[in-house]
Amino acid sequence: MRAMPSPDPTVSLPPLTHHASLRMQQRGISCRAIHAALSYGRTIRAKGVTYVVVGHKEVQRYAAIGVNLDEAEGLQVLLASDGSVVTVYRNRDLHTIRVTPRRGGRNTHH
Repeated sequence: MRAMPSPDPTVSLPPLTHHASLRMQQRGISCRAIHAALSYGRTIRAKGVTYVVVGHKEVQRYAAIGVNLDEAEGLQVLLASDGSVVTVYRNRDLHTIRVTPRRGGRNTHH
């Protein structure tokens, strides 16, 4: 199995807030892991931000095609509406993310 993909030098990370940079350093989360999450992670919109997460399902799915995401498993990257990285952390329990219901959907009552 291939190692976790190295960041493509032609693709840069979105802007990082000072808070996100600080948390990456404190939590030992590499730019390579952030890049892997943004490239292979699942997107969830909740609480006014976009979560990009790498759960066990993503690790298994991409392992089947030779991509090793072990280092990124449990990683959650929170993006602001402008696309900047607000914070990053590890939490393997994705059930703690409360999805925001869509407006104007079929089940919306007026």
